[in-house]
Amino acid sequence: MPSTLREKIAQEKTERLARYATFATIVERAHDAGMNAGNGATPSPWMVHDVHRTYLLTDGACGFAWVNVKPGGSSFARWLIANGKARRDSYLGGVTVWVPYFGQSMARKEAYAVAYAQVLQDAGIQARADSRLD
Repeated sequence: MPSTLREKIAQEKTERLARYATFATIVERAHDAGMNAGNGATPSPWMVHDVHRTYLLTDGACGFAWVNVKPGGSSFARWLIANGKARRDSYLGGVTVWVPYFGQSMARKEAYAVAYAQVLQDAGIQARADSRLD
């Protein structure tokens, strides 16, 4: 137990830096799991027709995916924002980590988001993967 204010501040700083290092490790593991899942996903190809042509979309449906982390005021959520990994989400609440990888392939983005959220959940962080068609 620190005996002076200076010692208390130094101890809190050490604890905070250790917590931030843990957050960085969790996010790195989540990203690696997401990339493996996204690369391993097998999208169902789509055929799109217009009046003159037919297009084959080999990466499947176009869409978006993200991971929502709650509560938004938690130390982890604040760390994500401070490090440019997430943004506040006024619609869903909490903070949102967007999936910018895999072009427009919703299947690959969804696989990334689900794997990322699972790593966060395994670390005791409330996280949920979500997606939508474009």
